[in-house]
Amino acid sequence: MAQYHLDYLEQLESEAIHILREVAGQFEKPALLFSGGKDSITLVHLALKAFRPGKFPFPLVHIDTGHNFAEALKFRDDLVEKIGERLIVRKVEDTIKQKNLTETKGKFASRNALQTYTLLDTIEEFGFDACIGGARRDEEKARAKERVFSVRDEFGQWDPKLQRPELWNIYNGKIHKGENVRAFPISNWTELDIWNYIKKENIELPSIYFLMKEK
Repeated sequence: MAQYHLDYLEQLESEAIHILREVAGQFEKPALLFSGGKDSITLVHLALKAFRPGKFPFPLVHIDTGHNFAEALKFRDDLVEKIGERLIVRKVEDTIKQKNLTETKGKFASRNALQTYTLLDTIEEFGFDACIGGARRDEEKARAKERVFSVRDEFGQWDPKLQRPELWNIYNGKIHKGENVRAFPISNWTELDIWNYIKKENIELPSIYFLMKEK
């Protein structure tokens, strides 16, 4: 009798595809958050495996901080055109002006905190009830505590007491009106897993990933 064996990357891939299909099956208006980075590009590759030859059951959503490299934006647009999927772009710059928000100053100034406002406005605008993200547990302690289906309240806040058990890869996407879920198909991957998978699958990345600083 032939044995069916998956290596560790194939196991991670299988789990991620299962999660993507669970999101599509359990939610009415999901979206895939796409930044043009290696993790979200990997998510798109997994979604192609999960749903082709059909169309994605969700749009790609880019919350543009305005601090992206031109190469990444061009790669984003080229990829979307190549796969023929819908892309929604909302800009943090517009949110800053509309809400009169204050940006951080200094050498390491970032709009990462401000993009939450833009994301919440986008969720409300389109009525998304689930957002698929590329967060991984190995990135930081806070993300290590989140479930694969991470429930957010009507204010977009995460409460660890409201998280559901996820035994035997069973995910509970039931939510109340106003709540939404962040789903993390590659939550159990490490950064090394991502790079190994990119190499194995020959996934194209923006050229800027491979630029080396001259001495």
